[in-house]
Amino acid sequence: MKFLFLLLISLIMLYGCSKPATPKHKISTTSQSTQIAKKKLAISSKNQKNINIQQNKEKTILTPSEIFERYSPAVFKIHTSNGFQGSQGSGFFISNDGIAVSNYHVFQGTFVGYEEIILSNGNRYKISNIYHKDINNDFIIFKVKLPQKINYIRIADIIPEVGEKIYTIGSPRGLDNTFSSGEISQIRNNGKILQISAPIDHGSSGGVLLNSYGEAIGITSAGYDDSGANLNFAININIIKPYIKHLID
Repeated sequence: MKFLFLLLISLIMLYGCSKPATPKHKISTTSQSTQIAKKKLAISSKNQKNINIQQNKEKTILTPSEIFERYSPAVFKIHTSNGFQGSQGSGFFISNDGIAVSNYHVFQGTFVGYEEIILSNGNRYKISNIYHKDINNDFIIFKVKLPQKINYIRIADIIPEVGEKIYTIGSPRGLDNTFSSGEISQIRNNGKILQISAPIDHGSSGGVLLNSYGEAIGITSAGYDDSGANLNFAININIIKPYIKHLID
């Protein structure tokens, strides 16, 4: 009898040891995959942010005076006409061989050949070629016929965040190469429009919006004169990148 009792106890212990343990909480394979994917995305975003920070660290932050001195010659005044009435705007060079950008509305309704590109030194030139124009996004890319290489403004890789310092150069009311500063107030219209606190007036249209490294981040386009809230806007420079890659690379 004692033998049978010991044998029974041995079998129970053997069965208990060989049975696989049941997890306390069921873990879904799909949930694990989702968690891993989220971790990878977070790591990727963090790595990209670190790359952007590293890229910016390798650049030199310029003083406002340095920005104006270096890049003011790359900004010009534009006179256009329909044969009876003239208008004025701004533009800037994005390559040393004369490729430039401005707002489309600066040229809208005017005659080809009636325009004058007036550099900061007073020299006047004509447009030799139009590469792209976009009425909806209000920009135009063209080439100015120049006798020699010109100073230009590099296109930024990264758009500053809300609150970061920005600078503008343009010709409001015909006042050549006026320099102003402010901040990014907000980013609107799915990133297409940069709301800024730097003043924009008639004649500023097509001027350059710069970051602290002296890179173009936008094309100044409009302002509300009567708002009292300093509401001004620029077109995000990213809008034109697909159309200039083959021109300036």
